Amino acid sequence: MINALLRFAVHRRELIFFASAAIFGLGLWAALRLPIDAVPDITSPMVQVNTAVPSLAPEEIEKLVTFPLEVELAGIPGLDVMRSLSKFGLSQVTLIFRDGTDIYRSRQLVSERLLAAEAKLPRGLSPSLAPMATGLGEILYYSLEYRPDAEDKPPTEILQLMELRLLQEYSVKPLLRMVPGVADINTSGGYEKLIVVSPTAESLFHAGLTASELGALVGKNVQNAGGAVIDEMGQQLFVRSLGRVESLEQIEQLPIKYAGGTQPLLVRNLAQVAVGPNIRTGAATVNGKEAVVGTVLMLIGENARAVASRVKEKMAEIRKRLPASVEIRILYDQSELVSRTIQTVVKNLTEGALLVVGVLFLLVGDVRASLLVTSVIPLSFLFALLSMGPLHISANLMSLGAIDFGLLVDGAVVLVDNALRELAQRRSRVGHPLSPSERLSTILFAAEQVGPSVFFGVLVITVVYVPILSLGGIEGKMFRPMAFSVILALSGSLLLALTYVPAAATVWIRGNGSDRETWMVRIARKAYLPLLRWTLGRGGILVVGGSFAAFAFALWTLRHMGAVFVPRLDEGAFTIEFYKAPSVSLEASVAIEKATEKMLLERIPEAEVLFSRTGTSEIATDPMPPNENDLYMMLRPRSQWRRENGRPIDRERLIEIISREVETRVPGQSMLFVQPIEMRFNDMLEGQRAELAVKWFGPDYDILEGLASRTQEILRTIPGALEVEFQSAGRCPSLEFRPDRVAMERYIVESVEINNAIATGIGGETVGTMIDGERRYPLVIRLPEAERSDPKKVLELPVRSENGGLLPLKEVAGYTIRNRVRMIHRGSGIRYQVLEVTLGSRDLEGFVREARTRILRALHPPPGYFLEFGGQYQNLVHAQARLAVIIPAGLLLIFFLLYTALGSLRQTLLVLLSVPVAATGGIFSLRILNLPFSLSAAVGFIALSGIATLASLVLISFFNQLRNDGKSVRESVWEGCQIRLRPVLMTAAVASLGFLPMALAQGAGAEVQRPLALVVIGGILSSSLLSLLLLPALYTWTERDDARHRSSMQPKSTAEQNPLAAESPHAAAADDPS
Repeated sequence: MINALLRFAVHRRELIFFASAAIFGLGLWAALRLPIDAVPDITSPMVQVNTAVPSLAPEEIEKLVTFPLEVELAGIPGLDVMRSLSKFGLSQVTLIFRDGTDIYRSRQLVSERLLAAEAKLPRGLSPSLAPMATGLGEILYYSLEYRPDAEDKPPTEILQLMELRLLQEYSVKPLLRMVPGVADINTSGGYEKLIVVSPTAESLFHAGLTASELGALVGKNVQNAGGAVIDEMGQQLFVRSLGRVESLEQIEQLPIKYAGGTQPLLVRNLAQVAVGPNIRTGAATVNGKEAVVGTVLMLIGENARAVASRVKEKMAEIRKRLPASVEIRILYDQSELVSRTIQTVVKNLTEGALLVVGVLFLLVGDVRASLLVTSVIPLSFLFALLSMGPLHISANLMSLGAIDFGLLVDGAVVLVDNALRELAQRRSRVGHPLSPSERLSTILFAAEQVGPSVFFGVLVITVVYVPILSLGGIEGKMFRPMAFSVILALSGSLLLALTYVPAAATVWIRGNGSDRETWMVRIARKAYLPLLRWTLGRGGILVVGGSFAAFAFALWTLRHMGAVFVPRLDEGAFTIEFYKAPSVSLEASVAIEKATEKMLLERIPEAEVLFSRTGTSEIATDPMPPNENDLYMMLRPRSQWRRENGRPIDRERLIEIISREVETRVPGQSMLFVQPIEMRFNDMLEGQRAELAVKWFGPDYDILEGLASRTQEILRTIPGALEVEFQSAGRCPSLEFRPDRVAMERYIVESVEINNAIATGIGGETVGTMIDGERRYPLVIRLPEAERSDPKKVLELPVRSENGGLLPLKEVAGYTIRNRVRMIHRGSGIRYQVLEVTLGSRDLEGFVREARTRILRALHPPPGYFLEFGGQYQNLVHAQARLAVIIPAGLLLIFFLLYTALGSLRQTLLVLLSVPVAATGGIFSLRILNLPFSLSAAVGFIALSGIATLASLVLISFFNQLRNDGKSVRESVWEGCQIRLRPVLMTAAVASLGFLPMALAQGAGAEVQRPLALVVIGGILSSSLLSLLLLPALYTWTERDDARHRSSMQPKSTAEQNPLAAESPHAAAADDPS
């Protein structure tokens, strides 16, 4: 079959050239349309249910809202994980579905369940679904601010923030939501503009009204009505009643009641009517000043780079509509990370291609042959890009970062090298330049000689990636695109090697071949032959024993290296999570944050832009209490960082400097350092934002808090832990009004009266809406700010008894301040407390192993309480379990293919020995550079297991071929090693040098590629060097000259058996060691 394909390609060259040109053209077309991302989106299908609960404590929200929702939502088809949190003002239930679940169907099922659940919730609560966004969904942050030199801005900061919020809601947000691919726009900071009617407790008593009764009276005057239509003299008239108030003065003039005098009691007689802010739960700052920050949420399944580009185009249009005094500024653009990452990939691929081309010129020595082999690189790459589109694989760090151009030319190198050798031998035999027909037949014979070896060798490299496709979970989403792209590229290279290369060789290689070697090959041969002679003599036992001893030592080294899930991608930005005392108010927290940002801008020159989100945003995708905030620090290029010892500082050193400055100049805060995308991934996958989560599960919050506090002390003593912080833990003071049941009975006052007084007086009651053009302002009744903040003044509020009289609230209720739980987390129906841990250079697996031992030795939890390590560690555990299956599966596939190619169990095992030899080099390369084992390195070992067998397969196949031509085992080994030295060196050199730029790169994404590249480079070097020595020794030990070989030497010579074959000129140049 392979020979038939080769003959077809050589005799139907025009068709092959046309197909190659089509691949080139269509590949360029596909490359221009291929979606581009930084990394694959690893989040699972997820639905988030948010319920605003304005007036209940976390424990009540858990019992009355969260738990009923969990019960109702449990059992939805495809549901994998359910977790929840209950905090003041919010209940959030997160549902994570199995991969492959239709997200639209899941949202529909959740919506149907919510319709049934609403009947079980307190009246007035309405659960809603969060936007359909993923961990990569927050693609762009922008701010709305007044220009420093603006003259027409409102006089106070609160009024400025109100106006900016209005511009966001009515000018910016609607237009951005219209951009294709945008799921929603989230808003942080600013104030909602309200029309506030503020009666005092005293004025309400004098008027004989409660606060809620005043609200009901005002609410009767804020609506228009319609009277259908009437006919008047043949005309139809629409009837309207314009009862809605349209100004503050009209509200002030509303009559409340007649107090026995000639004039009615008006709203202005007992309340102040003014513009006021809402009671906000979140804020935003930019470079030390409050601002309004918007977040563009990308729809699931869209491409970040394309959507961000469309959003920026729309922003240019929005700028023209905003007042001249207001500017809209982009703070964070995810597409910049995409561009930097793709730039790293393109740079690595370009440098790798140039290195491969250079090596080919140095080793082949024939310019036209080198160009022919080089042309396989773009064609194979474009073949992969052309196939990625229909498979919905984007161009990203993972899908393109593992393509080694050296591997793509392995088959072509072997075939062209053999063609050059056969052409030289044929010309030497016939004694004159070859005719076109002779050249064609010689090239075809050369291709048929090595075609099966090339086919099975490249096929083995390709097939080892197939088990990677079975990876599930996060590791599958990260590495399946890589496996697909490499399989496609290698498939293209194999197809081209068996069709395009022999066809082009008959046209392009116009000379008659040359047996001259380049200086590099001559040096390698001069060094290699003595070593080979020594190995085939007395040194074989040392080579074999040393190889196995090195492999055993490598395994021991691997066990002590530690492991991480994947290396951290440097996003060029920090997200610093700040934690303050639990009792800190939002205003105090914002003041501390502004001081922190101003200090960091002065003291940290590496910081370019700072912005922060404090508390909870409008859409609670990432709810935080008021004492917590996420500070986004956009960093300058690494070349502009301060220098120590003549070199720019590294990331860990910068974290240390920032931590020291904050602790010294703005004390009272603790910090956790992550990155924007990393934080979103962690938060959406695990419900926490650090790379490692330590969770205590159990029913009682007090016991959980005690266990977590003691665990925090232990973790801080373990080397490698940079920060260990609670996730929204602790207690905060709660002002609680408690009814006096005896007094309530005496005065005949119902609880609803007390609740209404508190809810309206302090929280505020929305009684209507005032409309101003497109804008809408809620009309709210609540006490003046000075009174609503004073519990004693609140107790002066009037309440209505059942007999119609009024009495002050203090007669039937009192107040107390108690510390209450601030936030309650639940996972799979069980409460848990979380500690977030940020690690430095310490490996994740080693840290968890030590932490688990220390914690369980020091703590003895009660029955029903248990410890769990989450975050990236769970991903690592799942990946290791899957690798324990797919690595043996990959080796079995290799064994099956090799046995099919060789037909000998003994020789198949000999070829497979190259795998542990290659693994030895890969392990030592990681150890030398002090890198832990990671999933990237594991994929490198999987790829290496296929790459390493190619040289051994080429050698053994040629040994067998020479033996079939009548040579003895030792003659076959000696001559075969010399003849195949150049292709073995070339395949090893191009494969390793193709990965060299990835190993040395410093750009965005280089951290993820480096372990894979180092493993492959180290493994190829060790396997190639030792295969040229170890394999010949083992072959001579295990193979014997049987009768068939001895008899075949008598009647036929090699030339008689095949007139195109002749003795290698290199073999004649050296003495046979036998």
